[in-house]
Amino acid sequence: MARKIYLAGPEVFLEDAARIADGKRAICARHGFEGRFPLDGDLDLSALTKREAGLAIFRANRRMMDGCDLIIANMTPFRGPSMDVGTAFEIGYMAGHGKPVLGYTNVTALFADRTKAFLGPDLIHRPSDGEPADANHMAVEDFDQVDNLMLESAVVEAGFEVVRTDVPADRLYRDLQGFEACVEQAAARLK
Repeated sequence: MARKIYLAGPEVFLEDAARIADGKRAICARHGFEGRFPLDGDLDLSALTKREAGLAIFRANRRMMDGCDLIIANMTPFRGPSMDVGTAFEIGYMAGHGKPVLGYTNVTALFADRTKAFLGPDLIHRPSDGEPADANHMAVEDFDQVDNLMLESAVVEAGFEVVRTDVPADRLYRDLQGFEACVEQAAARLK
């Protein structure tokens, strides 16, 4: 039976999310895996309030993660310098359950550099230690990683490296070359 990969990422918010999911599932199948996308299933939300729908989606995705053997997460920055927070949660959930975490990003700039650029004129250097910080004097995290140290470290602890690719801005959430590289890594090491 094929091992199942939870396909995490902000692609769920795209209007063509189903097409992206199909592409990811096809790549998984070519390498002997079954890809499971967060929107898979026939969850009926029509009679629920927005809050109830959110809880139902959370529970369904948690069940899906429980049934998967590993996760491949799209760590591309989303609506700011960091990755999608839902995907970050999913990385933590899977790592906390001892399941392998693989990740990719379609932006190669380091997290610290992206954060500094995001802060722009609000970037300061703290008088106490000269560290780059925001207007609240909170330091800019800088560990030469693609995102918060807890996220990239989850990939490294699983024995992998985050796959980094640079793609055009209009392909940030649609380009699958980094994703396929992760599937190839999984196929080489985890089958």
